[in-house]
Amino acid sequence: MPTWAWVLIGIGVVLVVALLAWSAYTSRRRKGLQESFGPEYERTVADAPTRREAESDLSERQKRREELEITPLEPESRDRYAEEWRRAQERFVDDPPAAVGDADRLIQDVMRERGYPVSDFDQRAADVSVDHPEVVSNYRAARGISIANERGKATTEDLRTAMVHYRALFVELLEQEEPAETTA
Repeated sequence: MPTWAWVLIGIGVVLVVALLAWSAYTSRRRKGLQESFGPEYERTVADAPTRREAESDLSERQKRREELEITPLEPESRDRYAEEWRRAQERFVDDPPAAVGDADRLIQDVMRERGYPVSDFDQRAADVSVDHPEVVSNYRAARGISIANERGKATTEDLRTAMVHYRALFVELLEQEEPAETTA
């Protein structure tokens, strides 16, 4: 066999090995992102123009999160926030719109104290999705209801749903078990 044929076979083998390695890498990366982000992975893929762009976005979120110094709350802060949450839930009985506003502000306060940047909602949701992917969809839904509430377009049942969604993230952010007694 001529030398040029061996060279072509060698190049072909190298290309096949490179393609297999690349395929294994992307498959491993995809599986890792799916495991890390759970339902947030599927939502991001559905919203992005391509799977590759969605996965790039999720990887960027992880890198950004690694740069943040997220710390647990001190026990005193955790207790104070738990008490504020209890008051917000009690307020729901007499003033559901105000209680939802309180819940939204309380989530931001807890996030700020833990070290999350809170200036932009979309960035807050992206940042929190890295640590709490199971409840970030609740946060988005609650925020949507909160905005509808500000426009006078939310029913009392919508507001109750928002409180339940906010509570799911609140419990995660406080890093404690969900309270046994819930009013909303």
